[in-house]
Amino acid sequence: MSMNLVTLLYLVASVCFIQALKGLSHPTTSIRGNLFGMVGMAIAVLTTAALIVELAGGKAQGMVYVLGGLLAGGAAGALMAKRVEMTKMPELVAFMHSMIGLAAVFIAIAAVAEPWAFQIVTKGLPIPAGNRLELFLGAAIGAITFSGSVIAFGKLSGKYKFRLFQGAPVQFSGQHLLNLVLGLATVGLGLVFVATESWTAFFAMLALSFVLGVLIIIPIGGADMPVVVSMLNSYSGWAAAGIGFSLNNSMLIIAGSLVGSSGAILSYIMCKAMNRSFFNVILGGFGGEASAAAGGAQEQRPVKSGSADDAAYMLGNAETVIIVPGYGLAVARAQHAVNELAEKLTHKGVTVKYAIHPVAGRMPGHMNVLLAEAEVPYDQVFEMEDINGEFAQADVAIILGANDVVNPAALQKGSPIYGMPILEAYKAKTVIVNKRSMAAGYAGLDNELFYMDKTMMVFGDAKKVVEDMLKAVE
Repeated sequence: MSMNLVTLLYLVASVCFIQALKGLSHPTTSIRGNLFGMVGMAIAVLTTAALIVELAGGKAQGMVYVLGGLLAGGAAGALMAKRVEMTKMPELVAFMHSMIGLAAVFIAIAAVAEPWAFQIVTKGLPIPAGNRLELFLGAAIGAITFSGSVIAFGKLSGKYKFRLFQGAPVQFSGQHLLNLVLGLATVGLGLVFVATESWTAFFAMLALSFVLGVLIIIPIGGADMPVVVSMLNSYSGWAAAGIGFSLNNSMLIIAGSLVGSSGAILSYIMCKAMNRSFFNVILGGFGGEASAAAGGAQEQRPVKSGSADDAAYMLGNAETVIIVPGYGLAVARAQHAVNELAEKLTHKGVTVKYAIHPVAGRMPGHMNVLLAEAEVPYDQVFEMEDINGEFAQADVAIILGANDVVNPAALQKGSPIYGMPILEAYKAKTVIVNKRSMAAGYAGLDNELFYMDKTMMVFGDAKKVVEDMLKAVE
């Protein structure tokens, strides 16, 4: 295979990746975007496999290793994708990020050990300083991405008793100073490796990077995990790009840069949606305040509660209804029942719209994915900035498993989430809130919306409650 053909195929794959990102920017084109992504990755993987075999002299043993890796990785990915539940999608994304980071670390170690095998230098010659710098950056970012993603996985899962995997932030005195010292030490050891090609400095740098990845994620509270997922996505892209430069692989450079830059842009959007500092996110110095401030037991206050029949009566007599989905809806797998309820209301002449907060759920786009799976019409789904002006004219806002994203505490100075943009459901004429209990949301804060005179709480599993509403709507 000539290098001209390899370059051409990599270029085609790169165009596919760009088209994939473009397609994924809107629900109506997301299927096409995914197809472009799959085609681009297939071209890139097969081209790289063919190139590896050719560089190995066409040896059958090399081909067996390549095919074995492709089959093992492809089978594992297909199996996980088939089995994963929608509620577990954030954990799967964190797991994938960790694997990308670990792959970057392993490739960097192999390249340092046998640079001639990667066509970096002729056997016996030292690795050029420029390549050592690229290997240092790719390995360090990869190690931080791996260990940070492991912690994020545990926090997102919420089922492990290990303290570092729990949603509450882990904070201690001098934490930021320790992070700074370790960060500077990591950079210093990396530069020593660049200058001397010292294995000791390289592995010490890697060890500190693994520790740093844990330390920058553990102080982040559960409410900020959507931003963390986006941030780690960006880190994994830059790790791949760094290794791509070392290996002189244009495909890795382009794909890594696309993932890194798009992840950084998404992180910035998430930060604006949660009123966080972008630079604090990058350095791992954010989060925790909300959960820490609300860690105590919440005062029990009376609320007005009703049944699914009561809620159905209000919905059936409304002219406009805005549905706000949240993580509770995802846990109950109630998206299909909600779509059926919306269709029934629409047939009665009720105008139904869905309001989506950028960080609803536990990863960016979580609610959009759920609604798309239930085949909710795209023209009924609105982002926060497009729907907030309509809540005041809505007869009913029905909150299904959402909490923090509709919490009016964000409007109160002194609140841990003050300044965070929210869906203004409190402005609707009537508010129906479905929750399993009065437990606080992911941020650990009580929600004043639940205690308003216009609010009626309907307790129970979201799917069961919605199905009961569906039966009761006349």
